[in-house]
Amino acid sequence: MVFETVVVGPLSVNCFILGCEGTRAGVVIDPGGDAEQIIQVVRRHGLTIHYIINTHGHFDHIGGNRQVVAAFGAPLLIHQADVPMLDRVADVGRMYGIQGENSPAADGFLVDGMEIEFGACHMKVLHTPGHTPGGCCLYLAEEGRIITGDTLFADSIGRTDLPGGSHDQLLESIRSKLFVLPDDVIAYPGHGIETSIGHEKRHNPYF
Repeated sequence: MVFETVVVGPLSVNCFILGCEGTRAGVVIDPGGDAEQIIQVVRRHGLTIHYIINTHGHFDHIGGNRQVVAAFGAPLLIHQADVPMLDRVADVGRMYGIQGENSPAADGFLVDGMEIEFGACHMKVLHTPGHTPGGCCLYLAEEGRIITGDTLFADSIGRTDLPGGSHDQLLESIRSKLFVLPDDVIAYPGHGIETSIGHEKRHNPYF
């Protein structure tokens, strides 16, 4: 599988570009900014993008949606609970002194348990609310990898002090959806370095 991380935007978001080696079908996950850089990586791998996916609706993860959707013409997916955030990128960005473009509307919705296929590859959506109401993780079981957005970080968890956040709900999401996965599954968060489920179960200070 093609699996490349591109750090984008002023808040250093991990954007993930995944692709099927055989068919060159691919997905872009969390295009938070620097759309041209994302587009170049997709073209370097010769991928045809089938979906653009947002793990959640915070402006730093969706700021490049409009340009990336325009470049690839692929459907945009996000959990329905975070849809109201799509047209607030510019307003929220200004609060942080950052310019941003509102996202186009979603073409479909992430639902807990749904399978997303691209070529011979597939991943399962895990709804993990707490950081945002619609936060989701994307589990690639055959690869032993999970993209955790801002739900789980290396030795940390997502912040819950923003509108729609819930500390108790986030801890429950992680326990019930992520910590039941095999210990050797590698977790790729929305910011910072990767970790493993086993490491976080044993050493994450929030647990």
